[in-house]
Amino acid sequence: MWSKFSLVWTAAEMDRSELTDLELERYTRHVRLPHMGYEGQQRLKRASVVVVGVGGLGCVSALYLTLAGVGRIGLVEDDQVSLHNLHRQILYNSDDLEEDKLGLAVNRLKQHNPEVEFTPHHRRLTQGNAREIIRDYDLVIDGTDNLETRHVINRACVDLDKAFVYGAVNLFDGQVSVFHASQGPCLACVFPIIPPFEKEKSPERLAVLNTLPAVVGALQAAEGIKLITGLGKPMIGKLLIYNALNTAFEQVEIQKNSACPVCGS
Repeated sequence: MWSKFSLVWTAAEMDRSELTDLELERYTRHVRLPHMGYEGQQRLKRASVVVVGVGGLGCVSALYLTLAGVGRIGLVEDDQVSLHNLHRQILYNSDDLEEDKLGLAVNRLKQHNPEVEFTPHHRRLTQGNAREIIRDYDLVIDGTDNLETRHVINRACVDLDKAFVYGAVNLFDGQVSVFHASQGPCLACVFPIIPPFEKEKSPERLAVLNTLPAVVGALQAAEGIKLITGLGKPMIGKLLIYNALNTAFEQVEIQKNSACPVCGS
């Protein structure tokens, strides 16, 4: 069990976290896990997570957090379903073209687990609204597709002392990490330069193997579950790199930058 990261709940929230008979049956394979048990599942029920972006990564991470029984999940999205989304964004289908992703995602996730409360945020995350949205959640899952928005998430999380689970995919490669500035490096320590929007949206940047978001999104959900329950050791101070062509995982150490313009002293 890893206890350095901890969530604090009120007495009222503790009272509401008792599991019903139906929930015990639904989560029985979780409750039987070593070091998880009833208390770990209660922690999931008490927790709140916001998923920023319900695309390839967000669809997968939101689905697994829903199935895991996270009590409240916020979804931030303002886009509509396009045909080119469907090869990797698993919450949508061909009948959903041109429909708002947010409403579709909430409805599909509710079908998977009606015990979970969903809070939709139909907007793009910006510097102007990020703190207002993120402050009401225990942690953040990054389901975005651009570094500019990730830096917005990072700044808000540093200011609010929140952890966020970073994920990225491109071509045949994926990355996962957990950034929590009070415990280790923030995103800006590792990726200090925001690339020009035109370069980031080049055809090469828009290409991705369709299975990559499933792998990375599932890993992000696992990191979120670990942070909430205290299981294992989250990837603070580490960057996991996955290459699908070689079926290779590489984990590298990342360091806090004392001169970081966001979290440095």
